[in-house]
Amino acid sequence: MVRHVPLFPLGSVLFPGLVLPLHIFEPRYRALVRDLMARDPEERVFGVVAIRSGHEVGHGAARALYDTGCLARVQTVQQLPDGRFDITTVGTTRFRLQAVDWPRTDRDGVPAGRPYLRAAVELLDEDDGEASGLLARAVRSQFAKYREALGVSAVRTEELDARLLSYVVSSAMLLDLSDRQQLLEAKDTTDRLRLALRLLRREAVMLGELGAVPGTDAARMQPGVN
Repeated sequence: MVRHVPLFPLGSVLFPGLVLPLHIFEPRYRALVRDLMARDPEERVFGVVAIRSGHEVGHGAARALYDTGCLARVQTVQQLPDGRFDITTVGTTRFRLQAVDWPRTDRDGVPAGRPYLRAAVELLDEDDGEASGLLARAVRSQFAKYREALGVSAVRTEELDARLLSYVVSSAMLLDLSDRQQLLEAKDTTDRLRLALRLLRREAVMLGELGAVPGTDAARMQPGVN
């Protein structure tokens, strides 16, 4: 299934089922939120895709994007007095970029017309695969040890099905962008759990050898699940 959606490039990866709060301050993304709010609530959806080259802020800052992203559905919107927005979204469905419609600019490089990206995206189905149940048990155990090694509170995962577990663990690990993107792109739940288990074991070895937590805010380890 192919659909056309507004696109929000980020320096991070969104996974289905996970909550993503955003502070909207750039004019182009203020326009995006206003356009979304003019739609029916069930149509307030945009695509989140990680930036392969470039950065988030500034016109034309994202020079290249990864091919696989995740749809985000707007849950709450708070407009601030100066026109900024605080919004809460939740990831829904993975997609693959088919074509990106970059905003047009005039001869001085100023955006002309719609200021944000749009894209044609193919929505991606996902099978659980053949061994998701067995792998889920191993991932739950290794994830609990990982969080204990980081000194952060445990997350209850027993009630999560294998697919949501794969996304929660992928989101909660302290990984670089390329690892997160690889987890998002896994062809099925079994492959994602297998990769997550390998990464959990790799990180456990690194923590054991370094005897220190990576230089990332451990508070970010609290995944928001919807």
